[in-house]
Amino acid sequence: MTTSTAPVLVAGVDTSTQSCKVRVTDAATGRLVRFGQAKHPEGTSVNPEAWWQAFLEAAEQAGGLADVEAIAVGGQQHGMVLLDEHGSVIRDALLWNDTRSAPQAAALIRSLGEAPAEGDEPAGDDENAIEARGKQRWVKAVGSSPVASYTLTKVAWVAENEPENAERIAAICLPHDWLSWRIAGYGPVADGEDAHLDALFTDRSDASGTSYFDAAANEYRTDLLDMVLGRHDVVLPKVLAPAEAAAVKADPAIAGGDVEGGCLIAPGGGDNAMASFGLSMSVGDVSVSLGTSGVAAAIAENPVYDLTGAISGFADCTGHFLPLACTINGSRILDAGRHALGVDYDELAELAFASEPGAGGITLIPYFDGERTPNRPDDTARLEGLTLGNTTRENLARAFVEGLLCSQRDCIELVRALGARIDRILLIGGGAKSAAVRRLAPAVFGMDVTLPATDEYVAIGAARQAAWILAVRDDASAQPPAWEISIEGRESADPTPEVYEAYARRRG
Repeated sequence: MTTSTAPVLVAGVDTSTQSCKVRVTDAATGRLVRFGQAKHPEGTSVNPEAWWQAFLEAAEQAGGLADVEAIAVGGQQHGMVLLDEHGSVIRDALLWNDTRSAPQAAALIRSLGEAPAEGDEPAGDDENAIEARGKQRWVKAVGSSPVASYTLTKVAWVAENEPENAERIAAICLPHDWLSWRIAGYGPVADGEDAHLDALFTDRSDASGTSYFDAAANEYRTDLLDMVLGRHDVVLPKVLAPAEAAAVKADPAIAGGDVEGGCLIAPGGGDNAMASFGLSMSVGDVSVSLGTSGVAAAIAENPVYDLTGAISGFADCTGHFLPLACTINGSRILDAGRHALGVDYDELAELAFASEPGAGGITLIPYFDGERTPNRPDDTARLEGLTLGNTTRENLARAFVEGLLCSQRDCIELVRALGARIDRILLIGGGAKSAAVRRLAPAVFGMDVTLPATDEYVAIGAARQAAWILAVRDDASAQPPAWEISIEGRESADPTPEVYEAYARRRG
C-alpha cells in the first residue's frame, strides 16, 4: 500500500505511431520516476492487439504500475478501431497516415456541397463551387473538412469496400480510447456476455479529429455517420470533460493494484493536444512537432473555422481549441536524405552547413508519402532546380533540410492567416534533435525558435492530466499542476525569405 511519506505517482502513456511509452511521474513535481518503451509494428494498417502488447511491455519496463494512483493515455489521432458486439476488433485499424480513403473524403465533401448555395457560400453547379461549398459546410459542422487522415473517411472506405465488416460494426473508437478501455479491464467476450461497449470513453481533443464530433457544441454528429453507414446505431465513446475521471478505474492487475481505492483513469487525448498540454502552452504559443508527421499547433480560446479546410479546428485538453496544420511527411524527410547520401544525422548537418541558403537553387518538395497539408494524397516527392553545376552532396543535404522546414512553414503560415497570435515557436519532436534543423529553422521560419529540452511531451501531458484528475478529486476547482519545463535555449538567425518563396513557387 502507498504511504503518506511516499510521493504520489501517476502514469502518462503515449501510444504513438511508432511505439508505446509509459512515464511514471511524481504528481506534485512532474519529475520522471520510471520509464518504459516498446515498439509498434510499421505500416498504415495495424492490429490494435499489437498496441496492447506494447503497452504491457512498456509498463513492465517502467517497473510496473501497481503504485500508480491515476493514469492517462495520449494517442495517435484518427486511427479507426472497429469493434463488434463481442468487443472484438473487426479488422486491422486504419491509421492516420493511411491515404486509401482519399476518394471517400472527396465524396463526403461533394455530398454536402451538392445542395444549392446558402448565405455567403459559393453559388453555381460547377465542380469548384460544389467542392468549396462542401468544405465550408463540413468546417461549420465539425471544425474541419474531411481528408483521408480522418476517421469518418476510413469508415466510409470500409462501408464501400468491406460491407460485411461494416455490417458487424457495433462500436467505433480511436487508438487512445481503445487502449484506455483495455486498461480498465475490458476486451473481447464470449457469446452471451456483455462486452461493456458503453464503457468506452474519450475526450474532446481526440473526438474532434473524427469528422463526426462538433467540439464547439460538444456533441456527436450522428447524422454525418449516417452518411457513410446508413445507420448510427453504433456505440461511440462517451466524451469526458478535461479533468473528469472515467466512471471505471484501471484493472488492478494492470495499474493501481497496491493503491487504496485503485487507479483513476483520466480522459486521455490526442497526441498533439497532449503534447501542447505537456509543454504548458498558452495563447501566443505555436509548437512545431517533427515526428513521423509534422504538426504546427496553436492554442486558441475560441473555435477556429478555416473555410478553405486547410486548418484542422481541433479541441485541446483543457476546454480551449487547438487549430493545427499537419503534414504526413515529418522527420522521415531527413531519413530519406540520409539514405540517399549514405550519411548519418551529424554528417547530413555538416553537408547542409557547407551549402548556402537556397541550396544552390535546388528545392525539395517533400511529399514522399503523399501529403495532407496541402491535400495531395497521391503526390510524390521531387527535386527541382537541378543543374550539372549545383548537384552536389552539400546542396542536396541542404535541400532536404530546407524542404522539411519549408513544409512546416506552410503550416505556420496557415495558422497565422487565421489571425492566431504567434509570439513564440516551440520546436519539439525527434526531428528537433537534428543540429541542421535547429540551426536553419529560425532562418526559414523568419523568427526565433525556442528549444524545449528533448523529452516525451505527449507522455508528460498525459501524466499531467492524470495528476490533474487527482487534484480535482480533492478540490473540484483545482487547476492543472504547474510543472517546470526545461528550455535548452533559443536559436536565432538572419531570415532567408527567398528560400520559402522559391519553395512556395515550386510546390504550386
